[in-house]
Amino acid sequence: MSTSMKTVWLTTAQALVRFLVNQHMVQDDGTELPLFAGVWAIFGHGNVAGIGEALYQVQKQLPTYRGHNEQSMALAAIAFAKARQRQQVMVATTSIGPGATNLVTAAGVAYVNRLPVLLVPGDVFASGQPDPVLQQTENFADGSATVNDTLRPVSRYFHRITRPEQLIQALPRAMVALTDPALCGPATLSICQDVQSLAFDYPEYLFEKRVWRLRRQGPDQFELTQAVEKLLAAKQPVIVAGGGVRYSLAENELQAFAKRHQIPVIETQAGKSSMLASDPLNAGAVGVTGVDSANDLAANADVVLAVGTRLQDFISGSNTLFKGQVIQLNVQPIDAVKYRAHSLLSDAKLGLQALSLQLGNYVAPGAWKQRAQDGISTWSKVCEGILPADDTQTIPSDAQVIAAVNTSVDTNAVVVAAAGSLPSELHKHWRAEQVGGYHLEYGYSCMGYEICGGVGAKLACPDREVVVMVGDGSYMMMNSDIATAVSMGLQLTIVVLDNRGFSCINRLQMATGGANFNNLLQDTYNQGLAQIDFAGHARAMGAHADHVANIGELKNAVHAARQRVGVSVVVIDTDPLHCSPGGAYWEVEVPEVSVREEVVAKHKEWTAKRMVERGY
Repeated sequence: MSTSMKTVWLTTAQALVRFLVNQHMVQDDGTELPLFAGVWAIFGHGNVAGIGEALYQVQKQLPTYRGHNEQSMALAAIAFAKARQRQQVMVATTSIGPGATNLVTAAGVAYVNRLPVLLVPGDVFASGQPDPVLQQTENFADGSATVNDTLRPVSRYFHRITRPEQLIQALPRAMVALTDPALCGPATLSICQDVQSLAFDYPEYLFEKRVWRLRRQGPDQFELTQAVEKLLAAKQPVIVAGGGVRYSLAENELQAFAKRHQIPVIETQAGKSSMLASDPLNAGAVGVTGVDSANDLAANADVVLAVGTRLQDFISGSNTLFKGQVIQLNVQPIDAVKYRAHSLLSDAKLGLQALSLQLGNYVAPGAWKQRAQDGISTWSKVCEGILPADDTQTIPSDAQVIAAVNTSVDTNAVVVAAAGSLPSELHKHWRAEQVGGYHLEYGYSCMGYEICGGVGAKLACPDREVVVMVGDGSYMMMNSDIATAVSMGLQLTIVVLDNRGFSCINRLQMATGGANFNNLLQDTYNQGLAQIDFAGHARAMGAHADHVANIGELKNAVHAARQRVGVSVVVIDTDPLHCSPGGAYWEVEVPEVSVREEVVAKHKEWTAKRMVERGY
């Protein structure tokens, strides 16, 4: 005797949102939260009639936030997931055409940084009857292609929904991309606009409550034994803390491992603030944006335990920095074999626990620990001399601004930044006083991430002070989320460093023999743009804003912003040429032929350096 399956009659869009509100995530402490914390939406033809109507029905369970730019609202969603350590996710939905393609850069950010976001752009009519519709591109060789196909290379999972029942298989698969530690990244459900409004008898089981949990897989015994043997024989071991430490919620395990075995730790951009800056085993930032104390350990270590990092070129010195054996503790098999590494495929928390148990009473030799301490002490003295004795100094360096802001914020502050000069200086100089106090997007180095990233971080961490640091170039690229933050009633401090152009790339241009050209505003045809009233612009969007003249005024303004409700913007003019000491080799190609003698000379210099660094 058979019984019929229970079904519910819903549109595709209604089925989507009903599924989303029934997904939950359980934390390590047993706390259960909705997996989807909200939806960012800009409605247009292609999503307003279907998805827009469906979201209206679930506002209490799944709040909808209005963005000003599709890219920025998706970036805010990605920043939220990063700040929540991938324990919660947000959604971004757009219309067809430019609304959908505006998601591509954001998808690239999520893809590279292994961060979850659900993208739901509208698409053309599946029926093909009103073809072509407004904003539809036409591929003369492929009638099924749409602009949304640009999201395929930057989605961990992509599915064009052309029939309502396709959701039954597509939704669970999208969830894998959003929750699996090894595959984590953006999932795209490109839903044809007519299909969004079509109804179907969906099985009730699709909408049953589903509780997800961070999957923790322990290490393989063979790989674990290999790793332990190498560490036990190590005379000069070092730990590289990557973003995987934070996404595994393994900060305590990292700190305990380093302390028990007295192994110094060096930090990637994504891993920074897994340990406090004051920890005596924290040797600081590693790589091209790193400091001498960390890079000395990296170059001289005989065993490198890399935890949760893909070792991209800024960390590895273009694959030249680490000379010793590398053990890659990682959940992703491809990452685990990078840099000639011995793989230790495992969740970071379980992997560190297992390693520590097997290492027993092993501690790094005293001479190596002393070398680390000496390096940390030397770098600390450099940092102590950053701030000028006179607070009336004008046109400070980025490092001086960072130090001034760092001393003026709460101990629980989270700094948010991305791209340009600031990642280098922040990686070196920002001192996090609480775990998770450093939030940099430097996997994709996306200009424009900063302010919308601050919005996402504040939504994720409402009880922490969030301070955005952004250069004038990134501010000009994407600033409308000041109005978003104001409208949402968020308390946010934004520090704008006005160096009058793209100073980071200008310095690289100079370093490779190029003439100052098209980076600083004074070196462009648009010389009339050299003076922009950023404070006035921010006020026009509802923020409190000040243009300060010196370091002392900067400190006062940042401190005052902490006491003020709402969005505060502080603008200060900075030196575009100064950068802090430190760093590692970074491979950049310099033209072999040029009419400029400076370029030809730099080509010879960089070629010789590459021969040395790569040992040719």
